[in-house]
Amino acid sequence: MRILVQKFGGTSLSSPQARARVIEHIRRELAQQYHLVVVVSAIGRLGEPYATDTLLHWIEQNGNELPVREKDMLLCCGEIISAATLCSLLQHEGVSAVVLTGAQAGLITDYQYGNARILDVRPGRVRTELEKVQVVIVAGFQGQTENGDLTTLGRGGSDTSATALGAALNAEMVDIYTDVDGILTADPRVVEDARPLSQVSYTEICNMAYQGAKVIHPRAVEIAMQSSIPLRVRSTFTDTEGTLVTQPDGFKDSPTGILDRHVTGLAYVSNITQIAIDGDRTENLQLKVFRTMAENSISVDFINVTPTGVLYTIFDYDAEKAISALQKLSLKPKSLSGCAKVSVIGGGINGVPGIMAKIVEALSEIEVPILQSADSNTTIWLLVKKEDMVQALRALHHKFELHR
Repeated sequence: MRILVQKFGGTSLSSPQARARVIEHIRRELAQQYHLVVVVSAIGRLGEPYATDTLLHWIEQNGNELPVREKDMLLCCGEIISAATLCSLLQHEGVSAVVLTGAQAGLITDYQYGNARILDVRPGRVRTELEKVQVVIVAGFQGQTENGDLTTLGRGGSDTSATALGAALNAEMVDIYTDVDGILTADPRVVEDARPLSQVSYTEICNMAYQGAKVIHPRAVEIAMQSSIPLRVRSTFTDTEGTLVTQPDGFKDSPTGILDRHVTGLAYVSNITQIAIDGDRTENLQLKVFRTMAENSISVDFINVTPTGVLYTIFDYDAEKAISALQKLSLKPKSLSGCAKVSVIGGGINGVPGIMAKIVEALSEIEVPILQSADSNTTIWLLVKKEDMVQALRALHHKFELHR
């Protein structure tokens, strides 16, 4: 049985025209003799009646005291409505289909309501239904605990549902349909000459997703990578192939299996505050600082530690709470709000001389100061002022010739 998993997001289902395009994509793959598992998100965005954010807003207007377990029960309704709608349309078009909830599809999760993690996938029911019908539609973003409670998987959870099912079913491919033509070298709203990438590695796209690119959820990529199942990120509204996500040795059209590029793309996160604290060797500064951040549920990033100092970043919305907590310890934090983290990402960065020199040159030419930097095998992070972020992204995009 040749199985293909397709995932359609909320914008792909938000209008009759969009839903017609979804059916075209399903018909095309059925013509290729695939057995299809179609994972769907809730329809639309905030304001549209069945969107996840609309359901959350409904609770806010009605007491705003719903416990997390019961909130997950409500939020599961959005994807079920979406799945039932698509099933009706397919049946009307003469395509046999059945709907399964995430629980019925075998997605077993932990008890972290609102952001549950998948512990196991038991796809027996899906396989049984695939023997009977052309399309099994699964409500994404949801699963159940071992005792039968409904859970949701957090933002981007339908991507995770799709790749988890793809892995469990040994699918040939998982296609993630969205409203853009695949993965781009940068955010096109910021970098006008950003271009689509034909293929990227799991590691590259995972880093892009974690560093601010919102095309696919990083947890979904990690599952696909662990199972070595290729992903494609495609547009619902065109017939282009989109971006293939796989291991470097799975890249097409390259005799060596490696693309001749050092930098693949850029990502960013804005509204960041930099915190700097100086002390001395005797006061155990690092432990005090990071224990205090943890106790106040403040996420820290971009960490630089020296024997007598700490430098790190937090989100702007946590800055006041963080500074107050540090001052209660008789520390004197210096803060710089309104910053942005720019990420230069590429599987070819590691061990290549001159990458950082190019970065510094690009930003020096436009007089953008680098406030902080760090690196890994596949990413170099730069902290800049938020007002310099767009300039920095465009300069780096041009310097590494990502527009070509």
